[in-house]
Amino acid sequence: MDVSYSPLCALGAGGSVSPLVGDLGLCLVAAGVLAIAFVKLRIPAIAALLGAGVVLGPAGLEAVQDRASIDTIANLGLTLLLFVIGLEVNLKALLASGKTLVVTGIVQVPLTLAVGCAAFLVVGMTGWALLTGFYPALYLGVACAFSSTLLVVKYLQEHLRLDTVAGRLAVGLLIFQDIWAIIFLALQPSFADPSITPIVMTFLGTGVLALLATVIARVLLSRAFHIVARSPELVVTLALGWCFGVGLFGANLGTFVHRLGLDFEVSVSMEMGALIAGATIATSPYAYEVVSRVVHLRDFFVTLFFVGLGMSIPIPDSADVIALSAIVAALAVALRFIVFLPILYVTGLDRRNSVSVSTKLAQVSEFCLVIVYLGSQLGHISGTQVSVVIFAFVITALLTPILFATSDRLYQRLRPILDAVGIRSRGVKPEAESTEAPRLVLLGFHRIGSALLADLERLHPDLLPHTLIIDTNSAIHDEIRRRDAQVVYGDIASTEVLRHAGVGDAEVVVLTVPDELLKGTTNEQLVRQVRQLAPRAVIIASCTKVSQVAAVRAAGADHVFRAPTEVALGILPAIYAALNASLPSYLEALEEAHGTLDRRKEVID
Repeated sequence: MDVSYSPLCALGAGGSVSPLVGDLGLCLVAAGVLAIAFVKLRIPAIAALLGAGVVLGPAGLEAVQDRASIDTIANLGLTLLLFVIGLEVNLKALLASGKTLVVTGIVQVPLTLAVGCAAFLVVGMTGWALLTGFYPALYLGVACAFSSTLLVVKYLQEHLRLDTVAGRLAVGLLIFQDIWAIIFLALQPSFADPSITPIVMTFLGTGVLALLATVIARVLLSRAFHIVARSPELVVTLALGWCFGVGLFGANLGTFVHRLGLDFEVSVSMEMGALIAGATIATSPYAYEVVSRVVHLRDFFVTLFFVGLGMSIPIPDSADVIALSAIVAALAVALRFIVFLPILYVTGLDRRNSVSVSTKLAQVSEFCLVIVYLGSQLGHISGTQVSVVIFAFVITALLTPILFATSDRLYQRLRPILDAVGIRSRGVKPEAESTEAPRLVLLGFHRIGSALLADLERLHPDLLPHTLIIDTNSAIHDEIRRRDAQVVYGDIASTEVLRHAGVGDAEVVVLTVPDELLKGTTNEQLVRQVRQLAPRAVIIASCTKVSQVAAVRAAGADHVFRAPTEVALGILPAIYAALNASLPSYLEALEEAHGTLDRRKEVID
């Protein structure tokens, strides 16, 4: 088809719209339309994105003119994804996985690659043309050995399982897989004459970048965050600048080394730099706010990533391509239970979580697409064999949401088989799936919140360690922590901030800030958000006007208070006492019960 006469192409590039903007618009329109249809039909949403790419790409209408630019923009999604992973991964909890993570991470890729490669060599003995020689078996074994960072983290976040035992281990193993992928890429150009030097230089560069980023984050970045803390949008801007700054520095590390007069070929990928950048600020009080803002931007680019991937899906040359891709996909899933699961179990993980981790990692990696493409450029494999891996990735990508949803049921079905092969329950309770949820949450912290905290400290100090405060005024956070309460930096209007902070599991949530001090939201809207997130929580909300009480209650509040009304109810007993000439005795009783007003120790004066 001649691209210049495509109606969709004309639509995208019509008028004064640049070709790039037109192509982006077509991608998003096609993805949006197909998403509606696929969700309605209960087909995984990722299929809609891939389908949009197929429709617009060479296998369909050939409507997109500037494919290279789409790919460049889409790859930003992977960079942002790894930045968010760095922000959300709890390194202490990850390292606490100990032997299970380290041993499995070290041996899983080589073992899976060896078994997969051997299986395809055996199949190749039948004379199948697509499996002639060693290299096809090697690259298809690689496709079976690596899992998809993009898909796994996306679904862990959507299912709120990133901070579970299985979630942490899955992410940890993905990091080890990325290291193995770096080793493979370093060796790939010199398979005929392998060299250890590129691998050593890669690890050296990663270590140098991590060290420099950690020092700068602690010395300078923390102060920079404090300066812009009053403006959440500037916090995110600074975080993104840090993400791409570290990534670009890593990608150009070799240039800096050469300028220092050192003759070393060293570099770190942009994506690895983003992961390091995220990890260096993961313990920052601003991490929740950054995650909540960046996650939507990331999703936009990830959408384009899958649409772009759909465009790369070729028209199959023969039925053999589809047949072999189905075999690769099936073997990739099977090896998770043949190789991954026994290693996890032997290294100390309980069998339920072993099944859960294996199930979550059952897909072909997007990293493999890069590896096989480079393999074709080096003459190791043909374009047809690259197509096999692409189709295998698509098949496993469509299976991933189904496997995530059926993980527990799959475990129940596998129990008899696991018992038969000696993988038995150890009779211990699995590790707690997440940290203890807060009992009481204060959303926003101004004068009402300050007064509440002071009275909690005086009357119920045992409740303070179980109290969480979410607010953007970082200047008072240290003082709040000194009173034993938990506090996180975040915009209370962001559902992502509330979710990541654990509001969904709280017993009581109090909205302490009146509407006139809120920015971009109202207490009525906040109540709706919290009620959806925490259906069982008791919600106590503020309102400014009497006419708003019914609406806030209808939104889901269990109790609504109005500051002027509460003040009036507090003053009335003093008025009655004054009218009855008993004010001195009333004040004496009040001070005995609550102390004098001028001696209250509040965070906000």
